[in-house]
Amino acid sequence: MSNRKQRLELTWIGKDERPRLEPRILLEDEDKSYHAKARVTEHDIFDNILIHGDNLLALKALEQQFVGQVNCIYIDPPFNTGQAFEHYDDGLEHSLWLSLMRDRLELLKALLADDGTILIHIDDNELGYLIALADEVFGRRNRRYTITFKQGSATGHKTINPGCVNTTNFLLIYSQSPDNWFPNRVYTAVGVDRRYNQFIENFDDDFADWKIVPIMQAFAHHQGIDEKKARKLAKDEPEVFDQWIIESANSVVQLVNPDYDSVGEETREMIDLSTKEPKRIFRQVRNGYPDIYLRDGKRIIFYSAKLKDIDGELISAEPLTTLWDDLLSNNLHQEGGVKFPKSKKPEALIKRCLELATKPGDLVLDSFGGSGTTGAVAQKMGRRWIMVELGEHATTHIIPRLKAVVDGIDASGVTKALNWKGGGGFRYYRLAPSLLEKDAWGNWIISKDFDPAKVAKAVCKLMGFVYQPDENHYWMQGRSSETDFIYVTTQSLTHEQLAAISEEVGDERTLLVCCKAFRANADAFPNLTIRKIPQAVLRKCEWGKDDYSLNVASLPEAPSEPEEPDDPEPTLKAGKKRGNGKAASQNDLFSQGSGK
Repeated sequence: MSNRKQRLELTWIGKDERPRLEPRILLEDEDKSYHAKARVTEHDIFDNILIHGDNLLALKALEQQFVGQVNCIYIDPPFNTGQAFEHYDDGLEHSLWLSLMRDRLELLKALLADDGTILIHIDDNELGYLIALADEVFGRRNRRYTITFKQGSATGHKTINPGCVNTTNFLLIYSQSPDNWFPNRVYTAVGVDRRYNQFIENFDDDFADWKIVPIMQAFAHHQGIDEKKARKLAKDEPEVFDQWIIESANSVVQLVNPDYDSVGEETREMIDLSTKEPKRIFRQVRNGYPDIYLRDGKRIIFYSAKLKDIDGELISAEPLTTLWDDLLSNNLHQEGGVKFPKSKKPEALIKRCLELATKPGDLVLDSFGGSGTTGAVAQKMGRRWIMVELGEHATTHIIPRLKAVVDGIDASGVTKALNWKGGGGFRYYRLAPSLLEKDAWGNWIISKDFDPAKVAKAVCKLMGFVYQPDENHYWMQGRSSETDFIYVTTQSLTHEQLAAISEEVGDERTLLVCCKAFRANADAFPNLTIRKIPQAVLRKCEWGKDDYSLNVASLPEAPSEPEEPDDPEPTLKAGKKRGNGKAASQNDLFSQGSGK
């Protein structure tokens, strides 16, 4: 028997096959970048990023600059339901879907800050498999919550078939670190709690003199009517009654039996005393905690403790739970001023995610941009953001929506709640084409789309250098440390040119020279390392592939093996096993999410 320690993992066909991604450079399209015409506040954010292109390549492009820098990631990937939507086909065989998710989750993990949070929106079709996969990528200890999100009601055609009506999606919440994660305290609005049915008539007097009466008696007195009419008013116009309770919250109370066995000795003694003197009110003063008031063995609970300031309004609230059933929007189709049927997510949902996991100024990433909800909400909440979207709606949906947000003319969604007036801006980027292409004879050459500056920038990224041209030294185009630099040129260099460069570099610095060709002994200059391009970068990645969404329409079925059962489903087991399966039969633009 093998003593090798096994681990529990999800295994599937093709799990060990990984793409060799080219770290592309980003090219700004200044005509599509946008900013407000004037500053609205001193906290306006202008350096937000919208990227049009394959999201796996985009994440790789972001890695060098933003590794460990993203505070919060929200993604809404394709749910793999097999249903065709207007903007993309949402269906892949399970194994292909898992490979695509794994590749993206691993890059997202690299970008996430040490105290960061990732929220993954999914339905029940792949929920179980996704949990196992995300546990493997982020660590099971970092799985914080599984949120059930109500995204529909049991109405209309959904109620025709027997059985359960599916009205929910899910949010998987993971942290980057098991010990360095500090979510915010979030409250949700609730209706007035009618168990608070007592009222202190003279709250401003000393507590020993408080007179506690039934709440309906106090409400009737306040309205100048008798109790019978007060009850009818509370029933017919509950908003009047509820508003009065909130305005009178300090005096609204309920009397509850305390858990005698779970409280401290001092509190138990006071409970006993109050039972012996039922008409007297006792108070226990507690440093750092609210005082405890007791009467006739019962604790007096104040309704004011249930009130919280939510979006500038004092309302009855309770701590956030793992059931989010209060975010349905009747006007969802109008949010953002763009149409995205069956795929748009409520701005209130993204707002809650960011309230839980971020603070103003934090960086938020959404690599399945959809209709742009994440960026719109992040902008309104004063968070920096990065969005990636492959589809044409990056320009047809996201840009117009974000322009309206920046200009302060988008009144939909969470605008009113956040008192958003506009401001800030964003930069629009597209992924550069592949650096290398084949010529007519099948040889790899530098793409004709690249000028010398773009070549230098691309090679810097490929070789692990930060592109940072120096104004005084033409050969100092990028750096990997304070003394290690890179020079990229499409020219051929002679011995004399290299000797001059070597003399400038000096003994305290080193320089990697990437050039088209050179006529010199490569070992002649101890402070120079000389490489030819494209040979220097040829084996670093796969070239010329622009779409990692995996177009699978024409794939043949995998051959069957009689000795193994035909089981296309991935399995959760200890160790690794390779099984059989069928290739998917649909296209899926995996760089697009299920939509925001």
